[in-house]
Amino acid sequence: MRTPTARLLELLELLQGQPLLTGREIADRLEIDPRTVRRYVGALQELGIPVEGQRGVGGGYRIRPGYRLPPLMLTDDEAVTVALGVQAAGRLGLSGSAEAADGALLKIRRVLPDGLRRRVEALEATLDFTSRARKVAPVRGGTVLLLADVIRRRRRVRGTYRAFSGEETRRELSPHGLVVHSGRWYLAAHDHLRDDLRTFRVDRMRRLRAIVEAAVDPPDGFDAVAYVSTSLARVPWHWEVEVVLDLPVDEAVRRVPATLAELIDENGTTVLRMRVGSLDWMATVLAGLGCDFAIRAPEELRASVRALGERLARSA
Repeated sequence: MRTPTARLLELLELLQGQPLLTGREIADRLEIDPRTVRRYVGALQELGIPVEGQRGVGGGYRIRPGYRLPPLMLTDDEAVTVALGVQAAGRLGLSGSAEAADGALLKIRRVLPDGLRRRVEALEATLDFTSRARKVAPVRGGTVLLLADVIRRRRRVRGTYRAFSGEETRRELSPHGLVVHSGRWYLAAHDHLRDDLRTFRVDRMRRLRAIVEAAVDPPDGFDAVAYVSTSLARVPWHWEVEVVLDLPVDEAVRRVPATLAELIDENGTTVLRMRVGSLDWMATVLAGLGCDFAIRAPEELRASVRALGERLARSA
């Protein structure tokens, strides 16, 4: 639920973004009654912000033309950090949506001093990244903030969850940690419906609300990143692969992402376990590891590896 202070700041943002707003428009946007609109306008005026009211048909509220909020005082290094952070968040899927990142940059530019704003705008226009923009799964900012709050306060949430199959179920969760991976937000939580730890896609969560019941504690030493990484590596694709790599496990960890496979130390070598949808693709993964390996399962993987070897030999 938004606090009066949050609504007051939202009103200020609305007035800055539009030349004129009626009392009814403000009331609808902030979900308050017209009397509260007048009280909030008065509070802004007491703070020295020149909000003007116009009566009659076509009337409403506006900030006096020519008025600007005091500039946001950032050093050059701080401005570069903020601009880079917002752009990278949009690129990597860390923001709720591309629109959210663009809106944040717009607001930052609005309150920067003119000289610094022009340099930041030049940086935004000329900067690019070597990595591709990720195909992200947008999440609602309110959902992420709610989950972060209940994690900190050790409370549970209730809501609905849509599985990959499209099935929706009611869930009660004790959230333990939020993790972002490849443009998607994941929640590590105790699922009271299943009475077990689970990983959930945040973009598939709906109608979440915090409840008063205390969350169950996570296991001792629980690491949300490690748990989500392992659970992603266990996604139930068609083929279950087990291969022994002629590598010590610490070296295998550097070559194989934790979200791709489970890696188990076995007397100086590493057992790689993962699930895949394509054995031909799995053959290319093994070829790219740069080490000898022995296939334990499935037998069909041997044919894919031989076929890849023959293609490479012909190309050579």
